[in-house]
Amino acid sequence: MTRLPLQAVLFDMDGTLVDTERLWWEAVEQVAGRALTGADEPDVLGRPVEHTADWLAATTGRPAAELAAALHREFADRVRAGIVPRPGALDLLDALARDGVPTALVTASPRAVADTVLEALGAERFAVSVTADDTEHTKPAPDPYLAACRALGVDPAACVAVEDTQTGVSSAEAAGCTVLAVPSLAPIEAAPGRTVRSGLTDVTPDRLRALLPYELRVMSWNLWCGGTKVRDHRAKQLKAIAETEVDVVGLQETFGSAAEELAAALGWYHHRAGENLGIISRYPITAGLGDPDVGFYGAAGARIAVGDRQVEIWTAHLDYENYGPYVTDGDPTAHEGVRLGQMREALDRIGDVEPVVLVGDFNCPSHLDWPGVDWPVTKAAEEAGFRDSYREAHPDPERDPGHTWSPVEVHPEPQDRIDFVLHRGLTVLTSRTHVSGSPRPLPEVGDNEWPSDHAAVITVFALHGSAEPA
Repeated sequence: MTRLPLQAVLFDMDGTLVDTERLWWEAVEQVAGRALTGADEPDVLGRPVEHTADWLAATTGRPAAELAAALHREFADRVRAGIVPRPGALDLLDALARDGVPTALVTASPRAVADTVLEALGAERFAVSVTADDTEHTKPAPDPYLAACRALGVDPAACVAVEDTQTGVSSAEAAGCTVLAVPSLAPIEAAPGRTVRSGLTDVTPDRLRALLPYELRVMSWNLWCGGTKVRDHRAKQLKAIAETEVDVVGLQETFGSAAEELAAALGWYHHRAGENLGIISRYPITAGLGDPDVGFYGAAGARIAVGDRQVEIWTAHLDYENYGPYVTDGDPTAHEGVRLGQMREALDRIGDVEPVVLVGDFNCPSHLDWPGVDWPVTKAAEEAGFRDSYREAHPDPERDPGHTWSPVEVHPEPQDRIDFVLHRGLTVLTSRTHVSGSPRPLPEVGDNEWPSDHAAVITVFALHGSAEPA
């Protein structure tokens, strides 16, 4: 199994690196003129000064600007009186520096306070710092973490954010980061992509690397009559799978034995459904899903084990007749009823499970590609919560059309995107179409390196492990 490489570690400040949450709590109590309780935590911990000032203004009647100034003053006085790094914080920062892993400070505190803390910790330990003054929206919005990642030139999915409050955790997760939570005052629950520890002692760069998600590379591929239109098709199919380094392939038009033969040659696992559908996987298949005797059209699935997670992979092949782009007048969606029924049946079988990937040759375009045309098949999948991974990675259909139909059909045949990798509950890292070599058009296809009349779609997902408690 391949994990994403650790590109950077992003640290919250108050309560995470330095023991200032208690100082902040005391400052708020001083300005509020009363002891705080657990009911006050959502408006105090992990919030910018302005939020807490507005909250106090609503309950005390004092001007928010006056309260904000008082909070700044009280907190800064306490910070200057003595900043205490949390146990293990400096050791972890130094270890990351030795490993060449860049770090950033990401805080909801104002710049004046952050600079005071940076001076005490050693500003050279951080390549970047982002404060409440540096983004329009601060935590729990994702803006501060996204700003830090942009400044570092890193992918949030390959970063670990270290946080001590639920507000900060929400900000980091909304930005797409893996989270190590080290609660200071209020408890934080573990969740997928979020590990909870009591502190930073004994946290090492390698342990942070182990928190990052797995990469899961999924391909959708219509084999075109099992590949039999091209000479040495099985060897060419194996070469394409090996070269693309995919982990799972949802197959259509297997013509019976393709899934078994490909899996056997690769040393992989396989699930065959009917005469036309199959799934092959380098990861163990723990269950077959759907109707094992599905006809030529329909959908079938398999559950695979990736680390400690179970992921459902479904492959679908929908009816090809009355292909919408062939309609030159009237409503191009007028004949989508059969395909829509097949898609709805597949969605009913899949249910509300996640994470799940639905791949296939839908034999229809996407509503995301045609302005003003609500192609009902892809709309139905979207309404069921599925996201189009290729359009997530390439949102502009004019710049990145992503055509999969067809590398061997030529003008006047309409080119379009009819093969998909949809998902629910995963994070898209990259997505692309793939064709090997330069296929000759029909009818001179026998010696093509690419043994299909469809381009494949390959999406790389990030898949977090199960929730890991303290």
